Amino acid sequence: MAKTFTAPFAQTPKTATAIVTAAAASLTTDAPTNTVELLTAGTDGAILTQLSAIPRDTVTASSLVLFISKDAGTTKHLVDSALMEAITVNVTTAIPVTAFERYSETTPLRLEAGDKLYVGSQVAATNGIVFHAEYTDY
Repeated sequence: MAKTFTAPFAQTPKTATAIVTAAAASLTTDAPTNTVELLTAGTDGAILTQLSAIPRDTVTASSLVLFISKDAGTTKHLVDSALMEAITVNVTTAIPVTAFERYSETTPLRLEAGDKLYVGSQVAATNGIVFHAEYTDY
């Protein structure tokens, strides 16, 4: 992007979802397994303002993880996690949402052009955990 002396403003609001079923592993390496791509920042970068997850069925307590990749997914670095508490899903109660609380409109995660975010759960969930992101491309 060419240099400018005016403030850049995020231009295109977007949402993204990804469903994780298998347990993420090898978190101590730069090549974790069983992660799912959530989003790719646009050509001028992006800001992530909200990230949450909700199970589609009963789950045990699960560590949810977020990775960033700057090389199209070859190398993934762990950047955040959140704890999804054990949840019994039934037809008479609301399903709680687990939020990654570091990200908001006032404290976004700033992404460079082409950065990819990947998500995972360290506990398998047969019917899946749905991750939802709200972000804006510049």
